[in-house]
Formats: sequence, C-alpha cells, structure tokens
Amino acid sequence: MKTGARTLIEALQREGVDTIFGYPGGSVLPIYDELYDSSIRHILVRHEQAAAHAADGYARASGRVGVCLATSGPGACNLVTGIATAYMDSVPVVAFTGQVPTGMLGNDAFQESDITGITMPVTKHNYLVKDAGDLDRVVQEAFYIARTGRPGPVLVDLPKDVTNGPVKNGPPLPEKVSLRGYQPTYEGHVRQIDKALDLIVEAGRPLIYAGGGVVHSGASAELLEFAEAAAIPVTTTLMGLGAVPGDHPLALGMLGMHGTQTANYAVTECDLLIAIGARFDDRVTGKIETFAPNAAVIHIDIDPAEIGKNKVVDVPIVGDTKAVLQALLRRMKKRGDTVDWMARIGAWKAQYPLSYRDDDRLRPQYIIRELSDL
Repeated sequence: MKTGARTLIEALQREGVDTIFGYPGGSVLPIYDELYDSSIRHILVRHEQAAAHAADGYARASGRVGVCLATSGPGACNLVTGIATAYMDSVPVVAFTGQVPTGMLGNDAFQESDITGITMPVTKHNYLVKDAGDLDRVVQEAFYIARTGRPGPVLVDLPKDVTNGPVKNGPPLPEKVSLRGYQPTYEGHVRQIDKALDLIVEAGRPLIYAGGGVVHSGASAELLEFAEAAAIPVTTTLMGLGAVPGDHPLALGMLGMHGTQTANYAVTECDLLIAIGARFDDRVTGKIETFAPNAAVIHIDIDPAEIGKNKVVDVPIVGDTKAVLQALLRRMKKRGDTVDWMARIGAWKAQYPLSYRDDDRLRPQYIIRELSDL
C-alpha cells in the first residue's frame, strides 16, 4: 500500500513539478525518502528562508508554480518571510511543511508550530492535512489556487503520520477544479468597459499606470497595442517594469518614490489615470489625497478587493488584464489627438533625462547598458 509521502510525490508530478527547493528535517524525512527515488530535482538550501525565496524566484523566471519544502516548527517558521514576499508580489508558490503527528497537535509537542495560523495573513489559502486520503485533492487545489486569479502562495501542512502512513484509494480527481466561493472573474463587464472607453475618448491628458498584473497576465503586447492605438503614455510600477519597452516613445519609466520626474509630473497633471494591474501602493502614491489630484480614475484588476481600497475609483473593472485590454481594443472608439499632452511630456523628458554617463567614473547603469548592447 502506498504511503502518504509517495502519494504526495505522485501528485506533484501530475502538476508538472520538476524542481523543489528545501531543507530536510525529522518530520519530512518520509517525503525525502520518496523524493530521492523520483524524477523531481531537489535543490538543497542552507536555510529555509532561502527555499521560499528560491521558489519565488523560480516562479517569476519560469511562469510556473514554485515549490518549497521545510520541516516542522522552526523550519516552517523560517519560510514565512519568503511566503510573505510572494504574497505581496502575487507570485504563485506552494509551500509544504512538516508537522507533528495529528495525535500530538495542540499539545506543544517538540517542534510544533501553528504554521497555518501563522501564515494565514500572507497566503491565499492554506491546508492542514489530517487524512492521507485527502492528499491528491489538496495538492490539486493548492496548485489551482496558487496560479489562478490573482496568483499567490498556498501552504500545505503535513503531519508526519499522514506522510508516513498508508493511503487508501480515494475518489478520482476531477478534470477541472471547482471551489465554492472561489470563482475568479476573467472577463470585464461590457458596460464598465464602455464607460471606460467614454472617459478615454473625452480625456485630453490620459496616462496609463501599469503594474505587476500586466506582467503576470502576459498582457504586455496588448498593453502596448492599446497605448499606441489610443496614443496614451505609460508609466509602470516596480513590478510592472518590462510591461512596455523602456525605450518606447510612450514609456515614461517607473513612477513614485524611486520613479522618474517625468512620470511623477505626468501623474500630477493627467486628467485620466488608467490603472491596470496595480494597487496604488504607498511607495507609488505618497499622500494618496494628492496623487493624480485632477484625474478621473479607471482601475482594472483581477482582484476585486484591490479596487477602491486605497484610491477612489470612477470606473472599476474586475477582470484579467489581458482579457480586459483585448476587450478595450475590440471596442476602441475614435478619440482626439493628444499632441499638446505628448509635447509637454516630451519637454519633461528633455529637461529631466535619466543621465548615467559621466566622464570621471563608470556608473552601474552605463555598464549594464553597454553590456546589453553587445
């Protein structure tokens, strides 16, 4: 009869996992025994925090769900900073942690910690598996939650008797996961899209404020096409860097505390701000009451909880940024030119360039630019 650990590894293989970042310990040794004989590559870190950050980096670089593994108690707690980073940046990670046997839960056993309680504020969802027969379902759901909607981390806590004990055959897994209470909205409402287009037609000084949601959705091409079709300049957040080419005439660079003067002046002067996959973070807005003070605001985001949370919005659109941008392009209306607005932006760019050439010293930006041109 299969063990819970064997079932877990098989479930991970079904999800296409090829790499796990982890650090072993007593409560996860059954998992490591099975992992040793599997095709999954294990990368040994020197501290559990590194495992969580590595899984986060893997997910960002590959576009797949990152996976990390740690033992119970201190090992699990050491993952928290990396999990919180993935949560704040909307990165899909599934973290597996060992736990004391189910019969010892709540008894302050050696290396017991309430890791599901600890991580509740920094995960999309978490599980404490008490029956090995639930492992297949839990793994399938965990990966589904991590990568759908607004991506984010999920934690699965595994008591040692669950991974070490036998597993009875459970019901077959569904082809498609359906979770009551979790139904992400992907298509924006047509009425809201038309309202947004009306504002875009009327605007004389529009500005796109693009965040990490554009990158996560793979909507860079749609964003650029929309910006070019409507002749609207684009500024991005730190997480949105790369959504448009930095040398494009419509690109203003990053905004906010560490942004360009051009981008920040444009936000202050615009009469329409189109926020796409961004959350009005304080490092971007500063004092929220003075951020885009003269602008109507359109906010497009897949997470309804983000819309209106920090900034009052005139037209909210809940949906996947790629799908909403495609809908905007399909229904695009003819609008007036923005020649005067672009001339002002061009003047700001000329007055406040990102200067990195220096006769006396080599600046890092100059070196990177030269290397990229090779």
